[in-house]
Amino acid sequence: MQQLLLDIKTAPSPSLANFEPGRNVELLQLLENILQGREQERFVYLWGDRGCGKSHLLRAMTAAYTQKSLKAVYFSARQQHEFSATGTMDCMAIDDLDQLDAAAQVALFNLYNQLRDDGETVLLMSGTAAPMHMTMRQDLVTRLGWGLVYHVLELTEEEKIQAMKRYANDRGFQLPEEICIYLLRHGKRDLPSLMMTLDALDRYSLIHQRQITVPLVRELLQVVS
Repeated sequence: MQQLLLDIKTAPSPSLANFEPGRNVELLQLLENILQGREQERFVYLWGDRGCGKSHLLRAMTAAYTQKSLKAVYFSARQQHEFSATGTMDCMAIDDLDQLDAAAQVALFNLYNQLRDDGETVLLMSGTAAPMHMTMRQDLVTRLGWGLVYHVLELTEEEKIQAMKRYANDRGFQLPEEICIYLLRHGKRDLPSLMMTLDALDRYSLIHQRQITVPLVRELLQVVS
């Protein structure tokens, strides 16, 4: 039983289509415009709290470029501090800039200048704070402010509830609001985790032939915890 639930715990690959925009509609449209070549600005910095969707958007953009048979690469400063790519890239995404050490900040500064001169590559970056509040070398902070800067706003609780209801409805089952509220109070609150829990809940209710109720949700969370 637990294995059946674990089998569906992998989140779907990030895409622009499965990003819930909430109050970030303008940002989502900007990224669509960049992807379609309708935006002249090539440098974009996204900032916001953990779980607001920055990494989702950066991964989604590199995936979208790749699907168009263009060259794109994603880096996370949490795992690597070297930003190398073979040949000219159409899009580079560098996540978690707040994790860069001193040497990596120099590397990013040089990369920024190089890409600015080449006139082609799109550079997408993210961090947890606006450029002026980032603790890093000042010349790099200045560069981050040269391009477009967007604050990625986390979904409100009501927006998360509506997103969960739509997700459930698309999969053919009704999700009472009390279930949504229970999940927000007792489970992980980021949207990917909530959607994975709904997938597991749908499967669990079908296996046991039981209605989706708070006791069933409580039982499920105990099984997968």
